[in-house]
Amino acid sequence: MVSWPHPGRFRSEAAFASFAGVSPIPASPGFTNRHRINRSGDRQLNRALHTITLIRMRLDPATKTYAARRIAEGKTSRDAQPCLKRTICRQLFKILERSDRTSGRNLEDLPQAA
Repeated sequence: MVSWPHPGRFRSEAAFASFAGVSPIPASPGFTNRHRINRSGDRQLNRALHTITLIRMRLDPATKTYAARRIAEGKTSRDAQPCLKRTICRQLFKILERSDRTSGRNLEDLPQAA
């Protein structure tokens, strides 16, 4: 993944979400409290998250129940997608952080051949 060149590039999951273009920003015209998704960031990564969201909404049972819960709260299917994108971004960040920790071992830590 080009967006993840080295461990420690992003200090937090929120920074990665902002880079991916899935962080919420306030968009309240008056007394209502609304947010919209940040449109800046890596557009290719955002498109990949969008595709993952659509596929998971169609095929994954856990994602289907999550979307159904959001729809029951009064959101539309389209309004549930940004929530799903952020959840997928959070999962992706954890996976990438974990893989960086395991692949970043020193050569001295590896067992030596006899």
